Order: sequence, then structure tokens, then C-alpha cells
Amino acid sequence: MKQTILTMVIALMISAAGTARELTEGQILSQLDTRIERYRKGEVVAKLYQPDGKPLAANMTVKISMVRHKFLFGCNIFKYQRCQTAEHNQLYEKHYADLLNYATLPFYWWNYTKEQGRPADDRTEAIAKWCLAQNITMKGHPLAWNYVEPKWLPADPAAAMQEQLKRIERCVGKFKGTIDIWDVVNEATHYDRPFCLQRAPKLTQAIKEMGIGEYVRQAFQAARKANPNAILVINDYRTDPAFIDKVLSKLVDDKGKALYDVIGIQSHMHGGYWGAKKTWDVCERYAKFGVPIHFTETTVVSGTKPEEKGVPWKTNSQGEHTQNKHVTEFYRVLFSHPSVEAITWWDFSDQNAWQGAPAGMLRADMQPKRVYYTLRNLIKRTWWTPLQSVVLGPGGTARFRGFLGDYRVMVTIGRQRLVGTFPMEKRSKHTVEVKLEEYKPPKR
Repeated sequence: MKQTILTMVIALMISAAGTARELTEGQILSQLDTRIERYRKGEVVAKLYQPDGKPLAANMTVKISMVRHKFLFGCNIFKYQRCQTAEHNQLYEKHYADLLNYATLPFYWWNYTKEQGRPADDRTEAIAKWCLAQNITMKGHPLAWNYVEPKWLPADPAAAMQEQLKRIERCVGKFKGTIDIWDVVNEATHYDRPFCLQRAPKLTQAIKEMGIGEYVRQAFQAARKANPNAILVINDYRTDPAFIDKVLSKLVDDKGKALYDVIGIQSHMHGGYWGAKKTWDVCERYAKFGVPIHFTETTVVSGTKPEEKGVPWKTNSQGEHTQNKHVTEFYRVLFSHPSVEAITWWDFSDQNAWQGAPAGMLRADMQPKRVYYTLRNLIKRTWWTPLQSVVLGPGGTARFRGFLGDYRVMVTIGRQRLVGTFPMEKRSKHTVEVKLEEYKPPKR
């Protein structure tokens, strides 16, 4: 009965979405900067204290600088240390760290655990170590997907399902504190398609017997059990009501509460750019569920696919120009929508990109395309709070407005240089207390 009521509520939400006033493409584009100013910035009153606990004196001048976005700008990091040459590896890492603060690490079961009981944790730990050193947030992808299955998976459906749920608990639990964002279930809208039965017969049969709804619920419950504080994503390429009907409406507990924290939307555009209108409408459709939206797999190519089979799909100057134009608009639309909290690109370089497409921000030789420089200018300049010189008020208070993210404050008192950090997490005006410490230059 509860499930029926929830389905009815969702149906009413969809109906309401269709009758609400929709923005035209012109309105969407003309209001971008206004929305970014409203939704991506906050006001803070920072109370600054010396190491001994005393507040800084009024009228002192402090320097406040932004060090990291709250918004997650990311990409899959599948080519880490697996490019064609050592030089390519170095360039890949350099360009990645210069632009992005978010990385999707591979957890494809059939590759991650080719032999039963021997998961490929070493590679994950190596990538994680590099990401931590670069202050890059990580996500694991995916925990459950019947696109392919491990060859060793038992034929008995109940035993296969037990292995699947055990794998979810094991991955989430092992990397707790390092990887705390997970694409738990991937593309559940196609679990009943014929090709799944061909490529992953055991797992597909196990899902069929359990039911897709029960399967996704148990997958999320297993992940939550392993890490109660993890951010759990339901990820799909369907943006139409099928995603709602087949998956989201089923992914609730006995009280009708959603088991997911984030709705993940794939936006592979190998066949053509969505445009501002479709992009905005997709955001509006899923914003009504009241949870953040992550664009989890975004692709805009920089070249036309050859009609002749066997001919490489290559980037070209005109394609890079068009890619840059479309990506700029796409990112600005998403950054302006209050429900969107992350964008993940797919893949970072053209080198061995998915579908052999010129999908990267870098060419196959790891040289940046125009889109790379444009996004860096947006992320690190246009959408970046410049260095602020703030004169303190009574009680050592610093007031300023800036983009949401992490900040560093520095002040010199006599010969002593003090430093502290604080987050700007809310759009509304709020107060944070910051205890400064003696500055210690980083070791070289």
C-alpha cells in the first residue's frame, strides 16, 4: 500500500512538472549569471582567534584566499599511470590536478575481481594516494551493474546475489574515509534487456528472480550498512520517466523514504549536443525529488564520427571549436541550477576514450584542447573568489562574500605569520570561528 501511495505521489509530481511555467531557452541563458550569483555564493562572518584563544584586534588587515570549490568539477581517472608513455602520464596528472577537484575511480566488478577473493585494491590505493595529495575528492563507480559479470560468479542465483551484496559491503567498508561517494547501482533501467542476459547471465537471472526494485533496495542497504555516512548515488542514462517509474519509485524504505542521497544523470552526447533547454528541463525534472543532482558521465565530442567503418574518429579544429562552445554553455547552465552539485567529464583524454571518440579535454598526445583552457578560466577565475584584503571589525570579525568552498586566511602580527582555514558552505549569511596557527612553509 505504501509503495502504491508513493507511486501516486511521484505521478502527481511529474504531472505538476509538466504544467509548471517552463523557461524558454532565451530565459535560461539570459539569467545564467544572476542565478550563479544567487546560488553559488555565500556571505560569511569569520571570527578569527590567535593560537592562545584571544580574538584578533579590530582594524587589522587579513588576507583571505579561496583554495577549493565546494562544487565538484571532475572526470573519471581511469588512465592514471596507464597512458602510452611516461611523459603522457606526467601531463595527464598535471592537467588533471590543475583543473579538477573530483575523480571517479573504476570498480567494474569483472575487472576489479578477475579472480575470486583477489580484488585489485593496489591500483585503487595508488590512485587514492595521489588524489589525497592533490586534495581531490573521490567517488567509486560502480558497485552494482550487470553489463558484464565475473567469470567465477556461481550459477545459483541466490549464491550469485550473495556475492554481489557482499562485494558492495566489502568495497564501501574497506575504503571508508577515503572514498565516501559511490555510484551504488548503475543503469538499472536496462537490467531486463536481452543483451544483459547474454553478457551477464548469472547476475541477470539473480536480479530477475529477486526483482529490480528489491535488488536496488538491497544494494543500497548494503552500502549504507558498510558506511552510514557515505553519499550514495543512483546512476542512470535514462532521463525520461522510465528512470522514475522503474528505479526511483522503487528505491525507498518501508516508510517511503528515499534510500539514495544523490540522483546521478548521465549525459553522453556522442550523437549531438543536448542544448540549454533540454539540459535545464532535465535538472528541473529531477530537482523535484529534493536531493542533489550529479551529472555523472558527460561527453561532448570534438569531431564528426566517420560514416565508413574502421576509420578512426579523430578530433579536428572545427570540432574543437564546436565542442568548446557547447561545453561552455552546458557547464554554465548546470552551475546555475541550484540542485546540481557535481559534473563529471568522460574521458579526460582522447587516448583510448570510450567508443574511440574524440571525447577528451586533452588530445591523444595529452595537449589541452580549447575546452580545457575555457573551463580552467571559468572554474579558476570567473567562478573563483579573488584574494581579499579584509579589515577586521570588533572581536576580530571578517565579513565578506564569495563562491562556496574552502578558504585560507593569513595575517602577520609582528614577526609572526598566522594561518587558518574555514569552509563557506551556505548561501545564507553565517558565522564561522577560526583558530589561527603559526604558518609553516610546506616541505620541498
